[in-house]
Amino acid sequence: MRRVAVLVSGGGTNLQALIDARDAGALPHARLVLVLSSKADAFALKRAERAGIPARAVPRKNYADAAAYDAALLEALQAHNIDVVVLAGFLSVIGPRVLAAYPNRILNVHPSLIPAFCGDGFYGLKVHEAALARGVKLSGATVHFVNEIVDGGEILLQKAVEVQPDDTAETLQQRVMEQAEWILLPQAVEMLCATIS
Repeated sequence: MRRVAVLVSGGGTNLQALIDARDAGALPHARLVLVLSSKADAFALKRAERAGIPARAVPRKNYADAAAYDAALLEALQAHNIDVVVLAGFLSVIGPRVLAAYPNRILNVHPSLIPAFCGDGFYGLKVHEAALARGVKLSGATVHFVNEIVDGGEILLQKAVEVQPDDTAETLQQRVMEQAEWILLPQAVEMLCATIS
């Protein structure tokens, strides 16, 4: 069973999807052992606590620069003997030391069908606002490996979601989460954990 850390910054809905999958027996090769948050007041920390997962905040603002933050994240991950890292709404860029320590072992869920609406500046509602502004008929979510390019790693899974004529960014965001993100992320985590030798 692989030891998984989930990195969060906000409400933790994707973390909750992983917790629910664990509780349903859908993650037989994955053990959720750590939640790290880039924000001290993230509700995701409460979700982790309620689910019995050790959790702590590692606020980006407490570190002088990106390299110091990268080192702090790596130290926390290694202290818990983490095998797989999952970015679930984590709003900080993963640095080179963490990337080097976890090649093809860091997953991210992104709320669009990459390569559409991804890269620097595309996160949260901004993704859905861009999709609606462009007039796309399909949106969705992607789970991909994390590399040095924002949203640029190899794609593992994608799922399309229909855009409705009366959608707002908020309604589209909710539908993409429910119909794609919360389904794909647990599947991808189990896939990866099951294939690591």
